[in-house]
Amino acid sequence: MFFQANYLIFAHETLHLKQMKEFIKHVLATIVGVFLFGIIIVAIGAMSIVGMISASQATKNVEENSVLVINLSGVMDEQSNGNFINNLMGANAGTEGLQETLNAIRKAKNNDDVKGIYMEAGAFSTDFASAQELRETLSDFKKSGKWIIAYADSYTQGAYYLASVANKVYINPAGMLDWHGLGSNPIFVKDLLAKFGIQMQVVKVGKYKSAPEMFTEDRMSDFSRQQTQAYIDGIWSNMCQGVADSRKVSIARLNQYADGLITFNDARDLVKKKLVDGLLYADQVKTEVKRLLKLEEDESIHQISVADMQNVKEKTKDGEQIAIYYAYGDIVDTPLEGGLFNSSHMIVGNDVCKDMEALMNDDDVKAVVLRINSGGGSAYASEQMWHQLSLLKQKKPVVVSMGGMAASGGYYMSCNANWIVAEPTTLTGSIGIFGMIPDRSQLLTQKLGIKFDEIKTNKNATMGTSARPMNAEELAYIAQYINRGYNLFRKRVADGRKLTIAQTEAIAQGHVFLGQDALKIRLVDELGGLDKAIAKAAKLAKLDEYYTSDYPGKSDFFDQLLAATEAGNYLDEQLRLGLGEYYEPFLLLKSMNQQNMIQARLPFFLNIK
Repeated sequence: MFFQANYLIFAHETLHLKQMKEFIKHVLATIVGVFLFGIIIVAIGAMSIVGMISASQATKNVEENSVLVINLSGVMDEQSNGNFINNLMGANAGTEGLQETLNAIRKAKNNDDVKGIYMEAGAFSTDFASAQELRETLSDFKKSGKWIIAYADSYTQGAYYLASVANKVYINPAGMLDWHGLGSNPIFVKDLLAKFGIQMQVVKVGKYKSAPEMFTEDRMSDFSRQQTQAYIDGIWSNMCQGVADSRKVSIARLNQYADGLITFNDARDLVKKKLVDGLLYADQVKTEVKRLLKLEEDESIHQISVADMQNVKEKTKDGEQIAIYYAYGDIVDTPLEGGLFNSSHMIVGNDVCKDMEALMNDDDVKAVVLRINSGGGSAYASEQMWHQLSLLKQKKPVVVSMGGMAASGGYYMSCNANWIVAEPTTLTGSIGIFGMIPDRSQLLTQKLGIKFDEIKTNKNATMGTSARPMNAEELAYIAQYINRGYNLFRKRVADGRKLTIAQTEAIAQGHVFLGQDALKIRLVDELGGLDKAIAKAAKLAKLDEYYTSDYPGKSDFFDQLLAATEAGNYLDEQLRLGLGEYYEPFLLLKSMNQQNMIQARLPFFLNIK
């Protein structure tokens, strides 16, 4: 019986062991199967995505009797970010970048198969100088003998400024045309910070250097109000002049319409006042476009987008290479960290210096056009880029093309170029710097109840401690440092622009100027857009034939995929849409502790609309 019982136990355990082995074998087989299936799915997905990328980048052929469609909706930045991941998630729907749009219009002008442009406007936003350059390019297209049709359910003021250049401007019979003038509402957060026990200690040079006022005041200073009034008046004057020339309506009448808030008038009044040419629904505009193309009602319109035009092959250009280097956004020493809230474009000083050195040593590049759109940032990074550009200038011509802003740090890095081109409404100058040190001692000691003690070897050993604000002596040391930085900035401008220190000081003090005014005081050399800057670079390099190449190159697919997992660009885009005008102040407060203490920049948020 004993042996029989042991045998039964052994047999049971053996059966159990076999069952366990079978179970483990099936589990492992399932895991391997799932793993292999995952690999196959990823491979198929990657192949599909690569195929989609290849298809999107394939050379396009423009069909005969085509129309270039420009969608004026969303925020137009200097360049499209070209992020395929965001495109898949819908974050880049709407307006292409300024440079892509300009390039598409120029190609369309020279392509016999493109007969005209159809612009459809929506909630559109860009800086005024970019809008001015875009409008000039559209006007040049129209001068070639081709037509432009504009339509919107409702026009924003900026979109109408662009649309007014069209041969025919249409609006929905129930639509609105916003025309109210320009206003600025600077944001002040001193009291908000005080609620959290935080205050900003500021040392600045320049009576017009108003950027720190956001943190230290609750209203504009007299100097800030004076310069802001001057440049919004100048911008509005340019906008009115453009619309007046195109629509044959006097500037006085346009101002009268703005004062009377024509925005809320019946759409039929817009026709009577010659602001639009007719009231049409979207489907009726298509009929008008078909008429211009001489198509029958049942024939389709051949449309080509701005994105498609990037892949339309141009005539081969011989000659030498001119590099166009795009630098836009806040100037920082190194990329700001923080993932979700820091996906905006930046001018990273270290990266730009490396790129400029590479262009300097590239014998194929005969001249460099530096396209700048920045209100400034780190004074240290601006000085490093000034130095590297000065070395580049010793080997080949450097021409600066200013976009919406090239002020403060943006002007610092520009001032030693061989030639500077700005739009009439470019914001530039602002020669001045400031230091800003957060004092969180009240937050820590009074709000949170943290206690500090102190022991030190020397009088200023605890300078910068979170336990207390800086004292007068410590702030005096900071002031000396700031003054030394301001004197260096001023000297860089004086040497670059061939002015005396006294002449530079008279136009410095942080004073912001429009490009048209900066021309009069020799801060810029010429008014115009990127085309004029390129032409000047070719002339300085003595090039009869040339072509342009864009730098830095856009990230490839795998770099974009990696960046998307780190930066949360899609979520950031949704946050931007949700917060609206409060997005940038939120972003600033979040990243404030990563900003360089010494800043050369415009007011953080101009908030002009």
